[in-house]
Amino acid sequence: MSPATGHVLGVDSGGSGIRVALRAVPGSGPDLTWASSVPAAVGEQGVDARGLLGQVLPAARSLLARAGAQRCEAVCVGAAGMISLGADLRAVLPSALREALGVRRLALAADAVTAYAGALGQRPGAVVAAGTGLIAVGTDLTAECGWRRADGWGHLLGDCGSGAWIGRAGLEAAMRAYDGRAGGSHALLERLEAVFGPPPELPAALYPRADRPAVLASFAPEVSRCAPGDPVAADILRRAARHIAEAAAAVCPAPRPGREATSAATGRQAGLADPAAEVYGTGGACDVAVTGGLLRMGAPLLAPLHEELQLQLPHACPVTAAGEPLDGALCVAEALLTDSLLLPADPPMLRIVC
Repeated sequence: MSPATGHVLGVDSGGSGIRVALRAVPGSGPDLTWASSVPAAVGEQGVDARGLLGQVLPAARSLLARAGAQRCEAVCVGAAGMISLGADLRAVLPSALREALGVRRLALAADAVTAYAGALGQRPGAVVAAGTGLIAVGTDLTAECGWRRADGWGHLLGDCGSGAWIGRAGLEAAMRAYDGRAGGSHALLERLEAVFGPPPELPAALYPRADRPAVLASFAPEVSRCAPGDPVAADILRRAARHIAEAAAAVCPAPRPGREATSAATGRQAGLADPAAEVYGTGGACDVAVTGGLLRMGAPLLAPLHEELQLQLPHACPVTAAGEPLDGALCVAEALLTDSLLLPADPPMLRIVC
């Protein structure tokens, strides 16, 4: 039987926009990519499938034309909101992608799953995706356990340790200083005034905003800048690191005998990083990666995060994420084409629909 060949498409739809990539299988050339800063709209029906298709289909056709190809054999769409706001996506995308692109195999995935696949490929472990929001997922690759999830409940109910959480905590400390209450930070108050203006005007400027989590997260870098010289800001980042490690610990699968051989083999199969350079768990340890824009905050957050991971997951093996969610979407799409998918199909986290 000849190996499967063709083109696969990965889609990453998130709060900061939509990205699309086309890969030839097998192929040694670079992936063809397209990006838009306009995110998919969210309405009464959840994520707007037709709005998403309005960007993805022209992009996919353009990439196929550049590749000299006619169709996509397999597609993986990873989308923020797929779990709780993805009803329209699940209803519309399968038939639309079959008709427009000739898709034979399709996966609809939560963005946390594509973040996982981008970071670890197809091997057991745990991944925390930390940006404006925060969610952790883990799996031991067995159908019995499927996916384990922690947080990702939004800025009002959770996302603890996220950019929005850090920004909100920093603004609260600034307002405490403005009031003269204990726990305030004058350094953060100065940054609030520089970024948002007079403190009494902040509630009216913040509360009506539909993009309130992003506005809160925009203040997180200010907390990081103040942390080296401000104990209140430094404590906020220490608490954020504790929350991130707690989420990782909640989803990290239990060690399994002989896992180190499986880890190396599936890591090579994923093709997301040089296996010789990758750090794999040993002695059955759980590989743990943290990915997302929050890592750009640098040492003020990463140093306490390293300490918290060691404290809460002493037997885990921290690894550097091999890739991003778009890489993960391509990884899943390629595995569909080659019938080599190891990640558990566990709706609504990962749904194989054709």
